[in-house]
Amino acid sequence: MKTISEVAVEFDVSTRTIRYYEELGLIHSTRTEGNRRIYAKKECAKLKLIFRGKRFGFSLDEIKEMVLLFDRDRTGVAQLERTISYGDRRIKQIDATIQELNEMREELVSLRESFAVKLEKIAEERDYDE
Repeated sequence: MKTISEVAVEFDVSTRTIRYYEELGLIHSTRTEGNRRIYAKKECAKLKLIFRGKRFGFSLDEIKEMVLLFDRDRTGVAQLERTISYGDRRIKQIDATIQELNEMREELVSLRESFAVKLEKIAEERDYDE
C-alpha cells in the first residue's frame, strides 16, 4: 500500500492528477483511519497502464474502457481484444500523421531549395551590376 504522495512521486505526477483519475473512476483508493488515501499494488498497476495509454495517444475514455474491462472479465480476453482494436486504430492514425509529415517535409525541402537558388541568382546579379 502506498500513500497518494508516494504514488505521485513514483509516477512523477501531481497528487491532483491521481485524485482526478480517481474521480473519473479509473482507480480506487482506500482510506486510513486518518482519512488519508492509500493505493494497493493493483491500482498502481492501473496507473502504469493509464500513463502508457496517454503516452500512446489514447483518450481517457478509451483508457478507462481498456483498464476497467479486466475488472469485468478476469480472463483478460475482452481487455486484450479492445486494446488490440484501439491499438490498430491508433497505428493507422500514426501512419497517416507520419505520411503527412513526410509530405510536408518534402515540400519544405523543395521550397527551401528553390529559395536558395533564387537567392543565389539575386546575389550573382548584384555582383554583376557592381
